[in-house]
Amino acid sequence: MSNGIEQAREALEEVEHEMHGISQEVHKEMHSHGTRNAAVLIAALAASLALSEMGEKASQNQYLTHHITLTDTWAFYQVRNVRATIMSAAADTIESLPSATPEAAGRVAQLRKDAALQLDDPEYGEGRKQLAERAKHETELRDHSFHMYHQFELATSALQIAIVLASASIAMKMKPLTMIAAAIGGVAALYALGVATDII
Repeated sequence: MSNGIEQAREALEEVEHEMHGISQEVHKEMHSHGTRNAAVLIAALAASLALSEMGEKASQNQYLTHHITLTDTWAFYQVRNVRATIMSAAADTIESLPSATPEAAGRVAQLRKDAALQLDDPEYGEGRKQLAERAKHETELRDHSFHMYHQFELATSALQIAIVLASASIAMKMKPLTMIAAAIGGVAALYALGVATDII
């Protein structure tokens, strides 16, 4: 799923390799409470990392979807604007003709009505006014997805760092590193949960 997952897998494999490749006495030491805790911590961090990366990817996809929809909406907005301008210009042109007939007057009225619908169409929601409101809403959704993507990115990076520290704590047999890794990983996991639930 990412380099972080691969790092966690490699760390667990390293623990297993060391446990098989050392003497019986050290083998017992490797099965000590601290080492087991570090291995469980790495597994928990890897699971948290996988979930965080899923959230990150989902936010990125939502951002792209909203961005495309927003672009399409503004394009449609411009089309409506151009149509309204053309219809208004056609109505003005027909009105300016010296030999205006009743049919021409009816045509002018229809053109003005159609031009007004291009600008404001509350019944179908396809007028320029409605499209502008829709585009504003899509902009908010897009920006929110972009914000979530970056927050998940921060949580993912912190979880990757925690996995590296937990792996190093096993290799170097340093319990303080395990505690630091657990603290960083715990904060990062809670942060990712906060982003997923829209608290952050």
